[in-house]
Amino acid sequence: MPAIRTWLKNPLAVFTANDLDARGGLVVEGGVIVEMLLPGQLPAQPCEHVFDAREHVLLPGLINTHHHFYQTLTRAWGPVVNQPLFPWLKTLYPVWARLTPEKLALASKVALTELLLSGCTTAADHHYLFPQGLDDAIDVQVKSVRELGMRAMLTRGSMTLGEADGGLPPQQTVQQGQVILDDSVRLIETYHERGDGAQIQIALAPCSPFSVTTEIMAESAALAEKHDVRLHTHLAETLDEEDFCLQRFGLRTVDYLDSVGWLGPRTWLAHGIHFNSEEIARLGQAGTGVCHCPSSNMRLASGICPTLELLAAGAPIGLGVDGSASNDASNMMLEAKQALYLQRLRYGAEKITPELALGWAIKGSAQLLGRRDIGELAVGKQADLALFKLDELRFSGSHDPISALLLCGADRADRVMIGGTWRVIEGQVEGLDLKGLIADHRQAAAELIRG
Repeated sequence: MPAIRTWLKNPLAVFTANDLDARGGLVVEGGVIVEMLLPGQLPAQPCEHVFDAREHVLLPGLINTHHHFYQTLTRAWGPVVNQPLFPWLKTLYPVWARLTPEKLALASKVALTELLLSGCTTAADHHYLFPQGLDDAIDVQVKSVRELGMRAMLTRGSMTLGEADGGLPPQQTVQQGQVILDDSVRLIETYHERGDGAQIQIALAPCSPFSVTTEIMAESAALAEKHDVRLHTHLAETLDEEDFCLQRFGLRTVDYLDSVGWLGPRTWLAHGIHFNSEEIARLGQAGTGVCHCPSSNMRLASGICPTLELLAAGAPIGLGVDGSASNDASNMMLEAKQALYLQRLRYGAEKITPELALGWAIKGSAQLLGRRDIGELAVGKQADLALFKLDELRFSGSHDPISALLLCGADRADRVMIGGTWRVIEGQVEGLDLKGLIADHRQAAAELIRG
């Protein structure tokens, strides 16, 4: 049976994340883009379906490269609203230690749904909490991703350095190194997909320098190389972390990263704020990427990522919403807007354009995840698309549609396509009981806090 051809016809505006022209729309067939049309150009062959996109701004699906899905259960919790990172973590760890498979499933589904509704089609999650009874946390997340029809890079996180050994996490949240490595291999062999169109991929992600041992960092790097998967961790988020590394390892953060075999193109880092010029040069030379998390960095007063210096040095830049207890939202369009504004404070209005910020949220993020089949509109790329309308009051009087998405605060896609299949239609996720999900999630969040 031949694949159905769909023409997304004559969009109001289109952002391709490259230099190609698709103002006449796209033709999708078999889950991929098969034609990019110029204004007035017709498809080369008849199309069974034609979607009139004249009221829509068309983008590649946004890509979130750092999140903690489970944290949707602890948003805007009073005791940590005004705390910086280290005390914020110390207060929340005992609450998070009560996480169960059922609560993680709800939290993951909420995070993914919120991302999807914001035009995000691929999400990376950093899950490092495996208290007793939650050994199969990544398996739980795989199910949630598949239910929503999204793509995901699920990172097998870990914590091995508990309070008793000078780390931050409580002992009930840390695991033995061999348990972590064995589970990492199991997850790679069970779930990791390779090649174009992959839905589920696995990466290895020891949590941070202050919650894991040097041994698990080095062993994870070796395992990632052996199985050809990516590496992810938090690095250089705060000055407290820098002080910790100097006191415990006698090394600054990038020296520490290098000492455990992580400085290379397989690695992408969350935050990447506190680097000096020599460290930026080394990261760029190694091709190590950085996920900028502006909302979280502002909420916790951590600092501002030096994006342009990193880019100039050769380090790819992507965007992430970070955990929903330090951002309190899982919205990639709002994150791109936040990146635009925060980076303008550092570099000025002329250098940070809406197109640059959107590029970080799309093509740059695809680079961080090692994906070449997503992150831009071009023939042969996956048909992962986000379509936004500009018909609400907030957009009235706007003139440039691409700029309006960020400057006027677009926060919800009208339609989202993943692999040629519509997953959001008229602002609603296909097949999802949203009210029921919210009710169940709220109850789970209240139970988690009560203990």
